[in-house]
Amino acid sequence: MARAQLDKDPVDVAGMFDDVAARYDVMNDVLSLGMDRAWRRATVDAIGAVAGERVLDLAAGTGTSSAALADRGVSTVACDFSTGMVFEGKSRRPDLAFIAGDATKLPFADDTFDAVTISFGLRNVNPVLDGLREMRRVTKSGGRLVVCEFSTPPVEAFGSLYRFYLRNFLTPVSRAVSSNPEAYDYLEESILDWPDQAGVASLLHEAGWRSVSYRNLAGGIVALHRAVAP
Repeated sequence: MARAQLDKDPVDVAGMFDDVAARYDVMNDVLSLGMDRAWRRATVDAIGAVAGERVLDLAAGTGTSSAALADRGVSTVACDFSTGMVFEGKSRRPDLAFIAGDATKLPFADDTFDAVTISFGLRNVNPVLDGLREMRRVTKSGGRLVVCEFSTPPVEAFGSLYRFYLRNFLTPVSRAVSSNPEAYDYLEESILDWPDQAGVASLLHEAGWRSVSYRNLAGGIVALHRAVAP
């Protein structure tokens, strides 16, 4: 089974997600204790898209967030660089527009979307600044970016508990129920290696986004970052 390393070679990362596509959403539910559903709802609400707008959902996976947007009447494009995820998503929601694409080389014209969102995928983009700049390129001036990503709890005691969970619960459970448990070794490593909230905000500014802000979910286990295209 494929697993990625922290150098985040695109072929390795895509292959890893191909391997876990069929059980990806189930594993998310199990490992997050069901909280991932609330995090995705918060992301969709933060986008604030209305009927008639066009939204790009990057790292869309099987289309969980894309479906929620489309069900609100929003024109939604689900894009993922894992062809396994795209295939799985199309089989579940053939009415959605799925496309395979690399976040660092998006197959869309400038100023195409009113909003772009990426949930639990930005830390897999390499180089991350290239991806953020591409997201800005395809977003209309004044358009929104919403990033939902694992982060760093600001309260150290809670952060220590969270790291204990990652090391002592996530890995054993994934080994028991996942078709590719090594993929969840990468999940733990990539979460712990990822910048904190201020670090991600700095990356957004460096990539040319404006009005950058964030709010914590679940005590900072996850952060919801927002920005506006100039």
